[in-house]
Amino acid sequence: MTSKRTARLAGAAAGLVNGLFGGGGGMVLLPILRRGGGLSPRRLYATSVAVIFPVCLVSAGAYVWQGGVTLSAALPYLAGGLCGGLLGGRLYARVPTALLQRLFAALLLYAGVRYLL
Repeated sequence: MTSKRTARLAGAAAGLVNGLFGGGGGMVLLPILRRGGGLSPRRLYATSVAVIFPVCLVSAGAYVWQGGVTLSAALPYLAGGLCGGLLGGRLYARVPTALLQRLFAALLLYAGVRYLL
């Protein structure tokens, strides 16, 4: 099991990445949770999402507070995001773990290439 200090440092790193880039904190947590958390693959992804949700709320609050975003600009994306999150959460138990890992890796690869171009 991961020590409390390591868990706090991992959480801080996830929050920093999330705050700097507007997302991606889960990418920091997944390898740490996989290595030291003793979690099954299903619990690994669920735990990462459970940690990232409040981290995203804090990052979003900081952006709003500093004037970096207005809620009216974000609102059109929220309805689709909420529906997609609900659908993904419901499908999660039905998708094989190996496929989840491949989809996640493909998404990261796609995003990385898009950012470079």
